[in-house]
Amino acid sequence: MARVILFNKPYGVLCQFTSAEGRACLKDYIPVPGVYPAGRLDTDSEGLLVLTGDGALQARIAEPRRKLAKTYWAQVEGEPVAEALQLLCCGLDLGDFVTQPCIARRVDQPESLWARDPPIRQRLHIPTAWLELKLTEGKNRQVRRMTAKVGHPTLRLIRWAVGPWTLKGIASGQWREAEVPEELA
Repeated sequence: MARVILFNKPYGVLCQFTSAEGRACLKDYIPVPGVYPAGRLDTDSEGLLVLTGDGALQARIAEPRRKLAKTYWAQVEGEPVAEALQLLCCGLDLGDFVTQPCIARRVDQPESLWARDPPIRQRLHIPTAWLELKLTEGKNRQVRRMTAKVGHPTLRLIRWAVGPWTLKGIASGQWREAEVPEELA
């Protein structure tokens, strides 16, 4: 059976096991040999990172053609209206590619949210809102580029789920082992 680790990556941590610059990376949190990330998260993004030592499973998780949904929570500047959400859902031309249709909706601030270190910038007269986006692709900085395109820059980005796995019960900087569901086995 493939070994799967679910890690709640904190802000500022590199999605690799080494860092020539001495920055925080996966080896500082996960003392498990032989596992590697199935996909990546930017250093300034937080949340679920799935790791495995099974190369075939890693490919099934990370391969865009598999359409494995990824759910993100984005705290954005301003208060998006229905038109902005519709633009996000229909696909956006970001210049170098057009995004696939996705699900985008406003949500309340997640209850299970942990404090970010460092905290996001707060502006006295500019409100923020939370969005939930479910994508089946994951190009470089895609969510941030999408929200900026509709006029609501992302201030904080958390990946909550990858396919059947979620962060439920995993604190920032912590990890746990998980089962491989039948549809991915």
